[in-house]
Amino acid sequence: MRTGNQVDLTLYLVTDSTYHTTESLLRTVEEACKGGVTLVQLREKEAGGKEYLEKAILVKKITDRYGVPLIIDDRVDVAIACDAAGVHVGASDLPVAVARKLLGPEKIVGATAKTVEAAKKAWEEGADYLGVGAIYPTTTKVITILTKPETLKAICETVPIPVTAIGGLNAENLEILRGCKMDGVAVVSAIMKADDPKRAAEYLKEKICKLKDTEGK
Repeated sequence: MRTGNQVDLTLYLVTDSTYHTTESLLRTVEEACKGGVTLVQLREKEAGGKEYLEKAILVKKITDRYGVPLIIDDRVDVAIACDAAGVHVGASDLPVAVARKLLGPEKIVGATAKTVEAAKKAWEEGADYLGVGAIYPTTTKVITILTKPETLKAICETVPIPVTAIGGLNAENLEILRGCKMDGVAVVSAIMKADDPKRAAEYLKEKICKLKDTEGK
C-alpha cells in the first residue's frame, strides 16, 4: 500500500485572490515564504485555464526561489503545464486515482477528506496527504462543511499519510486541535489578509510547531 511522497504540511498556505491584485498576491506569497510556510497551494476558483496558468507560472518562480513546493488546486492540466509539485483535489474534482494516473508516481496528490471513509478511499487511490476541515467557518468563497476535531483525530489515527487541518484556523484558535495529532495546519485568511504576511507566517509556524511538539508529531 502506498505510503506517499514526502510532504511537509507544517504550515500550508492556501491562496485567495479575491481581495488581491496579481502584484499583491505575489508579494504576499513571497513574504509568506520568507516567514517559513512549508507548502503553497494556488487556488483560483474563478480563473480560466489561461489566467490560472499564467498566475501559476509567476507564483512558482517565487516558491522555487524559496524551495517551497507549489500545489495547484483542482486543475491537473495547469499543474502539469507549469510543472508544479502536485495538485490538490476536492470531492467534486477529478478522483484521486485519475489525478495520480495523469501526474505519475513522483508528483504530490493531495485530497480533501471530511470522513474516515473518504480518507481511507483517498489514501487507497494514491493520495500523498489529506486536508481535513473546515474546522471553523471560513471567510473564503469556497463552500465548506464543518468537521469536528474528533473526526480529524480519527482520520489521523486511521491513515498513514500526513494530514493537515484547514478551515478558519489562525494563531489564536489552534488550541482546538490539541490531541488531534495532525501533521500541520493550512491557512488562508490568517496570512492572505495579514498586514505583515511574513510575521504572520513566523508566528503561526512557531505556534504550530509547539503544538506538534507536545503531541510527539
